[in-house]
Amino acid sequence: MINLQRKEVISMRFNQKFLALFLAAIAILSACGGETSESVATDGDLLTAAVGTMVSGFFGTQTAMVTPTIPSTDTPTPTNTFYPTMTSNPIVVPATWTPIYIYFTATPGGSITPSVTGTLPTATVDPFALGSGCNNLAFIRDVNYPSGTTVSPGETFTKTWKVQNIGTCDWLYGYHLTTIGEDHFRSTWSQINRVVKPWDWTELSVVVEAPKKEGTYTTYYRLSDGGGTAFGATLGLSVVVSK
Repeated sequence: MINLQRKEVISMRFNQKFLALFLAAIAILSACGGETSESVATDGDLLTAAVGTMVSGFFGTQTAMVTPTIPSTDTPTPTNTFYPTMTSNPIVVPATWTPIYIYFTATPGGSITPSVTGTLPTATVDPFALGSGCNNLAFIRDVNYPSGTTVSPGETFTKTWKVQNIGTCDWLYGYHLTTIGEDHFRSTWSQINRVVKPWDWTELSVVVEAPKKEGTYTTYYRLSDGGGTAFGATLGLSVVVSK
């Protein structure tokens, strides 16, 4: 923009100079009016040629000065842009899985505290498999001295269980308890002295004496018929002897 304005100022100054020269040329021609026509013609021709040269040069200069340079509008030829080819990475699933084994190692010096309540498990889950002939017995619960009860050394007490006749014949008077395995309590018992019909329940008791030495002691019992054949669920007694 600034270059164009400068060019316009230069052009105006040149026009003024040219006009002055043109007027001077006319004055010279007028002064030479008294000479011969040949001389005037010759001088006029020279002046005309000179003026034509000046005019031609002036307009050529003006064209060069005024004509702006037109910027090129050619759009550059785009070049090919290469993008990376996306490739998928398939997830390979193994044909077989290898199991991981986790092992637990017990910590030395650990201890297990027994529960002071509960009952000892019977020999089998199915009480009906413990029958003998038509006789069978199911354990219901401990009436007293549950497993883990603490007693004094040499203490005498009566242990009682609640049981049910799940056989098909009556329990008769001569039925009684008997120990299974070692007897730690010098146990004594009597006959049941009553009839217990099938699906009736009753309580069975045994009189025991705790050992005089401290510790945990367990003895098992079963009900027997008049002939001494044991049957039914095992009844357990487990106490802690302590001062």
